[in-house]
Amino acid sequence: MTRKIALGLALGGMLAMLAGCGEDPGTRAVTGGLLGAGAGAGIAAVTGGKPATGALIGGGVGAVGGAVTSP
Repeated sequence: MTRKIALGLALGGMLAMLAGCGEDPGTRAVTGGLLGAGAGAGIAAVTGGKPATGALIGGGVGAVGGAVTSP
């Protein structure tokens, strides 16, 4: 249960950060991907998962989230 709460809070925080990143979808996708990769790796390391897998998942979610949001 704690893992789900931590993941939910991290994803919510990441989406909030994406709102202020860049002026065009390409820039937001890159910055979102980088932020997501860092957050995913950190969460995976803290919760006992594999940081590389967390970085891949977080980077993908961050890139998509950054690309589809508007400034």
